[in-house]
Amino acid sequence: MRKARILALFAATSFALALIFGLSACGRKKQDVDTRKAVRLNEVLTNEMSDTSVLEKMDRRIVSFMNEYQLKGLQMAVVRNDSLLYAKGYGWADEQKGEKMSPRNVMRLASVSKLITAIGIMTLCENDVISLDDKVLGPDGILCDEKFTSAIRDTALYDVTIEQLLRHEAGFSTALGDPMFSTRSIMKNNRLKEAPDHDTLVRIVLGRKLAYAPGKGHKYSNFGYLLLSMVIERVTGMRYEDWMLENVIEKAGCWGFSLANNYYEQRAPGEVRYYVPSNEPKVEEYNGSGRMVERCYGGNDIHALSGAGAWVGSIPELARLVCSVDGRPSIPDILSKESVERMTEYVDEDTYSLGWNDTDPEKGWQRTGSFSGTSASIMYYPDGELWIMVTNTSTWKGHLFSRYMRKLCTDLREKYDPVFPLQDLFYEKQAVPEKGKGKNKR
Repeated sequence: MRKARILALFAATSFALALIFGLSACGRKKQDVDTRKAVRLNEVLTNEMSDTSVLEKMDRRIVSFMNEYQLKGLQMAVVRNDSLLYAKGYGWADEQKGEKMSPRNVMRLASVSKLITAIGIMTLCENDVISLDDKVLGPDGILCDEKFTSAIRDTALYDVTIEQLLRHEAGFSTALGDPMFSTRSIMKNNRLKEAPDHDTLVRIVLGRKLAYAPGKGHKYSNFGYLLLSMVIERVTGMRYEDWMLENVIEKAGCWGFSLANNYYEQRAPGEVRYYVPSNEPKVEEYNGSGRMVERCYGGNDIHALSGAGAWVGSIPELARLVCSVDGRPSIPDILSKESVERMTEYVDEDTYSLGWNDTDPEKGWQRTGSFSGTSASIMYYPDGELWIMVTNTSTWKGHLFSRYMRKLCTDLREKYDPVFPLQDLFYEKQAVPEKGKGKNKR
């Protein structure tokens, strides 16, 4: 009898434990199902969603920074472990129309576009359409058209690979100026009656001698990323913009991106107005018309840049795109772990990463951009925190201004990081923002 009672008690206990653990397992399984719904950030976000009294001093610091450099408007986003904690606009999106900057506005992203193009290239590599070792030019290259091959004067161009274009190692010279920003002189020197299209521009540049053998040096090249844009078009049979929207931007759940146009009247929905320093004189229009224009509206041909610098988008949507290629689990990556690691592999301080300016593991991943009327900075810190800041105003510092933006972000992060709202604006049904705790911040 005693033995029977012990066995019965053991069975009952086992059943109870099994039931408890079974229910717990069911509960965990149910909780693990991600029912969050991503939103189109450039349609729903407002400044008020990021307002909190504990960050008022940070807001004042940003406004002071804008006043110091005479910035009309600025947009900033902060992400921690793939959660959008903060997205806000400061100043004016369009002062003439009385439109305040908000996180819904879209802006030119300048050379941040190179990161977007690199993601497209890596997507094609994953699909075995191309490889990083593929030759780009010459009879055996992807762009092997007679119109390009016949223009080549330096046969070392035959050796240029996709990876060398991504790393700015192809050897293209800027002795005659950056071809993407020298449209008027190119027209004059080549007796062109209108601004060159991409094919014409490529033929002209391929007729120049390289500054060094491919792979034997580093020279930042906008032209190299134009070639990458054309590679994407060639191997996909689609326009660069269309393929990128379908296979990169929308795949990452991002919206509101497009390639920029040259003039205010051609701006995209929600696009800001761009500004240059008040004392900057007007310049001659890029197409040789003789008309004097603001440099940000016709001083350079942004169409020529394509994937090197022509993308337009909102900063929160850009943040979501970066989170889709960061190797972290919360937002599903659109690239494999191996591709993310290849893009962010650090070689040395002189070698560009793939799409990124720098990926020093001690400093984090960095990507900057500047175009007349725009300065952009992305900082992805080693602990998984992402800060993005973009302005709609040029400064007298030129492309170096992005350094000041990076320093501002780092200073703000060190001081205010523990008190950011604990929320995730990437998704619907957010909790009421609350004061963050330092121990929970990462």
